[in-house]
Amino acid sequence: MVTLTMDKQTIEIPNDVPGESPILRRTPELMDSFVPGINNIYDLFYNGYKLSRDQPCLGERPILDRTTGERAKQFEWQTYEQVAARVDNFGSGLKHVLQQIGESRPKQIPIGIWSVNRPEWHIVDWACAAHSLYVVALYDTLGPDTVEYVVNHAEIQVVVCTKEHVTDLLKLRSKLPQLKAIISFDTLEKEQSQALHAWAEEKDLLLVEFANVEQHGKENPVPHNPAQRSDLACIMYTSGTTGKSKGVMLTQGNFVAAVSGAIYNVKSSPADVGISYLPLGHIYGRVADAFTVAGGASLGFFSGKVDNLLEDMQILKPTLFNTVPRLLNRIYTGIVQSTLQAPGMMKKSTMSLIWNCSLGITDVGPKGALFRKAIATKLENLEQGKGTQHPVYDRLLFDKVRQVLGGRVRFINTGAAPLGKEVMQLLRVTLLADIRESYGATESCASLTMQIEGDPKPGCIGIPAPCNEMKLIDVPEMNYLTTDKPYARGEICVRGYNVSLGYYKDEEKTKEAFDKDGFYHTGDIGMIDERGTFMVIDRKKNIFKLSQGEYIAPEKIENIYARDILVSQIFVYGDSVQSCLVAIVVPDPIELGKLAQEKLPKLTSLSYEELCNNPEVHIAVLERMMENGKRAEMRGFEFVKAIHLDSKPFTVENNLLTPSLKLKRPEARKFFQKEIEQLYQKLSNSSAGSAARL
Repeated sequence: MVTLTMDKQTIEIPNDVPGESPILRRTPELMDSFVPGINNIYDLFYNGYKLSRDQPCLGERPILDRTTGERAKQFEWQTYEQVAARVDNFGSGLKHVLQQIGESRPKQIPIGIWSVNRPEWHIVDWACAAHSLYVVALYDTLGPDTVEYVVNHAEIQVVVCTKEHVTDLLKLRSKLPQLKAIISFDTLEKEQSQALHAWAEEKDLLLVEFANVEQHGKENPVPHNPAQRSDLACIMYTSGTTGKSKGVMLTQGNFVAAVSGAIYNVKSSPADVGISYLPLGHIYGRVADAFTVAGGASLGFFSGKVDNLLEDMQILKPTLFNTVPRLLNRIYTGIVQSTLQAPGMMKKSTMSLIWNCSLGITDVGPKGALFRKAIATKLENLEQGKGTQHPVYDRLLFDKVRQVLGGRVRFINTGAAPLGKEVMQLLRVTLLADIRESYGATESCASLTMQIEGDPKPGCIGIPAPCNEMKLIDVPEMNYLTTDKPYARGEICVRGYNVSLGYYKDEEKTKEAFDKDGFYHTGDIGMIDERGTFMVIDRKKNIFKLSQGEYIAPEKIENIYARDILVSQIFVYGDSVQSCLVAIVVPDPIELGKLAQEKLPKLTSLSYEELCNNPEVHIAVLERMMENGKRAEMRGFEFVKAIHLDSKPFTVENNLLTPSLKLKRPEARKFFQKEIEQLYQKLSNSSAGSAARL
C-alpha cells in the first residue's frame, strides 16, 4: 500500500499526447482484486461467509400488517451459512426453471430482477454468478414502457419480481415475446395464486413462487458453474436522462475490481453493519452492498420507504452508510434547525448563521449559543487539519445529534451528485463520522474516485480508485484546457479494471464514449489541484447555446442555486432561440414560510401553495437567487431572469426524476412547457414595455 500525504495524493504517469493531462493513479500498479481467488460476485459474498459463517448476514424488519405496512421494531437476521444454503438452493432451482422453458445454453443467460431492495434480491444475484448467469436489474418504480423496452432489448426470458409486478408482466405479455417465466419473490395467497396461475397459463408463461424454486433446488442440487472474470455480471440500464436507456455491460471482473477499490479505501469487517436502501437497480447500491458483505459485515434492508429510513437506521444502528446528497441535505436542514436555529437565535438565513458561527458570533440564546460556539470551534479545527473530534463538545452535544442515524455510524460515503461545501463541513463536525465524497458512473461500476481519510477539503471528490487511472482532455468549445493555470481543467476520462465493455447492442454509442485506448469519456468537466485531487466543476453532456452564442451548463447553475436550502429542487431551461435562462423552482416549504415572514409579513397567513402562486413571493425568491449567484461569481448570462414556483416536487412517479433521482430534462421540458412559455412571454412583454417607455 502506497503511503499518501495530504500534499501529494497521486502518482503521475507521463503523457505526451497534446491536449491531455498526465495520467493519475493512486497506486503504482492498478489493482484488480483485494485478495487472490476472487473472480465474481458470488466470491465476494463467499469471502464474507468465510469470515462470518455463523454471524448475521442479511436482515429485515418483518411485516406485521400487510394492510397498513406496519413493521416490527427489530430486525430478523439470516446468518451467512443460512444465506449460502439459500443461494445454493435457488441457483439449482433456477437451472431447473431454465430447463423447463427450453433454455439449453450452459451460461451467460440474462435473468431480470424487478423489485425494491430485499434479501432475496442478493440471493438471486449471487446464485446467478455461481452458475455463470447474469442479472438485468429493473428499478422497482419503472413504468410499463421502460420495462417493455428493457426486457425486449436484453432478451430476458425469466424475470424474478414482487407479486405486484407479476400482474404488471402478465398485462404486458403481448408486448414481451421472449418472456417465458416469472418467479414471484412473494408467496401468493390461495385464491390469488389460482387466478394468476390460470392467467399465466393462458398467456403461455410459467409462473412459480420463489420458495418453490428454492425447495426444488434443495431436493435436486446442481453443482456450481462459477462465472469467470470476463463473463457478464449484469447489464445495468442507465437512468435515461436524455432519451432511451443504454445497457451498460459490466463483467464479473469489473465488479470485483470496483468492490476491491472500495475495500482499499475503507475496510468493512464482521463488526460492521450496513444498510441497504440505495436502489439495487442502480450501480451505486449494488457495489455498496457488495462492499459491506465482502468484509463479513451485517446488511440490514430498509423497510421500502425512504420516509421511514431514519426510523430503520435508529433500530438497525449501522456503522457504514452509503448515501446521496439529497438525504444528507435533509439531515443537514434538521440539524441546523435543532442546533444553529435553537431558541434565541438571530433572525438570519441558515447560510449567514453558519457564516456568523464560523466567525465566532454567538451573542444569542443559551442553547443556540452553545451549539454555535461548539460548531465554530470544530469547524476551525477541521480547517486546520486537527480532525473532527472534540473531547467536551462531542460528549456534551454531538453524541445526541448523531443518534439521528442510530448513534454508531463511523463512515459515510456520499456519491451520485455533488454535496454542498457547507453541508459537508457541518455534517463532518456534528455526526462524528468519517464523511467522504466519492464520484463514479455506471460505466465505471460506480467506482472512480474517493477522498482519502482526513482530507478536510470540501468540494473535492478525491483521487482515483486503485483499480483505475484518470486524465483530463481539453474541451476548447467550453474554454477548459489542460494547460489552464493554476490548475488543469478538462473532461474526465478513466481507464481500468472496473471500466465497462461498452453498451449492449449499441456500437455507435460505445465508440462515442469509449476511445481506442480504453478510456471512458465521462462527459464531466474536472479540475486537478496541486495535491493531485479531482473536482467536478461542470458538465459537458448537457450544455447548450443561447441565441447570442453563450454556452450554458445547466447542472452547474442548478447546483449553485440549490446550495441554498430554500431551493429544494430546480430545473434551469434555455435554448438557442432564447437570449436568457428561466427556471422552475420547487421551494422548501419551511424556508419559504420563513422568507415570507421576513420579507412579506402580510402574506404569512397564506398556505404553501398560495405562496408559490404569489407574484411578490416570486420576486423575493428570485432576488435571493440573484444574491447567491453573485456570491458564487456566476457570469451574467448564467443568471436566471424569471422563475415559476411549483408546489409539487419532481419525483420518479411523475417522470421528472430517474430512479437515481437525477432530473430528466426532456421530460421536464415537456411537463413545464406551458410555464416556460409563459415565463418567456412575461420577459418579452417586460422588454417591450421598457422599449416603449424609451
